[in-house]
Amino acid sequence: MDNKAYVVQMNDKRVHGKSAIQPKPLNGTGVTGKGMHGNGIHHVNVNGSLYPAKVKSRRQMWDVQPSEMANNTLNPIRAIVDGMKLTPNPDKPMIALSIGDPTVFGNLPTDDAVLQAMKDAIDSQKFNGYAPSVGYLQSRQAVANFYSCPEAPLQAEDVILTSGCSQAIELVINVFCNPGDNILVPCPGFSLYKTLAVSMGIKVKLYNLLPEKSWEIDLQHMESLIDERTSCLIVTNPSNPCGSVFKKEHLQKILKVASKHCVPILADEIYSDMVFPGCNSSSLASLSSDVPILSCGGLAKRWLVPGWRMGWILIHDRNNIFGSEIRQGLVKLSQRILGACTVVQGALESILNNTPERFYRDTISFLQSNSEICFNELSTVPGLNPVMPSGAMYLMVGIEMERFPDFKDDVDFTERLVTEQSVFCLPASAFEYPNFFRIVVTVPEEMMVEACIRIREFCQHYHRPPSSDCNDLDQ
Repeated sequence: MDNKAYVVQMNDKRVHGKSAIQPKPLNGTGVTGKGMHGNGIHHVNVNGSLYPAKVKSRRQMWDVQPSEMANNTLNPIRAIVDGMKLTPNPDKPMIALSIGDPTVFGNLPTDDAVLQAMKDAIDSQKFNGYAPSVGYLQSRQAVANFYSCPEAPLQAEDVILTSGCSQAIELVINVFCNPGDNILVPCPGFSLYKTLAVSMGIKVKLYNLLPEKSWEIDLQHMESLIDERTSCLIVTNPSNPCGSVFKKEHLQKILKVASKHCVPILADEIYSDMVFPGCNSSSLASLSSDVPILSCGGLAKRWLVPGWRMGWILIHDRNNIFGSEIRQGLVKLSQRILGACTVVQGALESILNNTPERFYRDTISFLQSNSEICFNELSTVPGLNPVMPSGAMYLMVGIEMERFPDFKDDVDFTERLVTEQSVFCLPASAFEYPNFFRIVVTVPEEMMVEACIRIREFCQHYHRPPSSDCNDLDQ
């Protein structure tokens, strides 16, 4: 065999088809002295080998191990639910109040205008290829126009489209944090924050929410957690799992703490505008005068299409604090998966502009009605303390565990509820908030009523009233 080689240019996209005489190796490896670290040119032997045949492998046996990131990735919900013994009562049909997916039972379809927008995008055949990693300019402008307001104006360059709101959250945590940094996370709160952070070597500090104050933040506790390595404050409003909606005055107090300590905010606003009548929902950015905010949202909940995986980051850079560095960091991170689904991007402008207000109103009306049914029914059940939500699609219920001595904790309580009554509620230990459980209020009304009847029956069977203050004289 001759000693010719193909010259492969590594620093641009050209591959030279002609052969060239291979220079004499300078280091005995078959590669010139500069190799790939010098002039960017590899000299590859025609037999496909870069190195001589006599180089021995450093490994003597197979030893393939998962990465530290993989080992450190744990979803608390899965960790708890997968360990539960969930065997429903065969005599009662299962009612799952645990899954935060509004499409499960088919009673909350998206609007026809949303479907038509997708059909038109597919039929156009304009969105079958790659888009820029941050999204099509026209689609980003549509999102900017939809969410822009005088207090927090947006342009297309302030929007990055992502594969669902979950990826938006991941990108924000990644752009703000280094290993060893810490983030402030609500408790109870969406479990994904911790899942993402811990896998990347980022510490999570949980700040308390107060059920007796409709799940407002314990601001004093939150502020006490801030130190020099705090790189991000996460605020979820409206809330998963609580269904709470913060008042304007409370949001302003949150911003005051963030401003005092110069901590940027990740605003998880995937449930924005999913607010019951009588409540007001302001975006954090519209209230901020100096705190820079990255707001995460998407189509999943308000438009009832979580499987379409369309999310976004809205960049609100007060006083140019982020500058170009954070923006460029987000662009680079978005390039890791080459952007969100292009077909949904193609439909996005029409979805935002043509979905009728009636659709939003009907969805919210249904969620409010189901929440009121659930709250009113469970409020009269001994040993339970539901907290009425103001938005989103969840309701949290406190368990007076001392009144249910047969159960050791909320996990045991909800597990037995499945076994005996075929009603599955998510134990709030999954949100690191024991002695509560979360109910999803998106099920059909008749199922919600039936679930409440079964929960009442279960609690009445196991509830034990407070012991008498009188001591038995024979004891």
